[in-house]
Amino acid sequence: MLSLSDPIGDLLTRIRNAQRARHDRVRAPWSRIKQELAEILKSGGWISEVNVLGEDPRRELEIVFTSGRPMLELKRISKPGRRVYRGVGDLKPILQGYGIAILTTSQGLMTDKDARAKGVGGEVLCTIA
Repeated sequence: MLSLSDPIGDLLTRIRNAQRARHDRVRAPWSRIKQELAEILKSGGWISEVNVLGEDPRRELEIVFTSGRPMLELKRISKPGRRVYRGVGDLKPILQGYGIAILTTSQGLMTDKDARAKGVGGEVLCTIA
């Protein structure tokens, strides 16, 4: 098995590539944080389904795209070589509230809007527009 230095970046790249190739779904190696990130996208209506396929140690995450929506514009912010942290006062809306940022905080993975409401900051993983 290939070890990755940036599994979140790999997931975002797989999603971008699948959408550009006009696929209706994409698969990636499973991890808890990837599943949580996909569930946030699903709750926001950005994707339609998140499925976990297979059994340990070969589980896969399957993401089904919402038909009729434009392609997601995913951007990795915090990278393994350069971590980006924001306090609650530094969290600004993405695209005047039309996009979201996903943060990992002491209270788990959440959107920038949820983090501002709870008064917590954290590491900015990515933005979605």
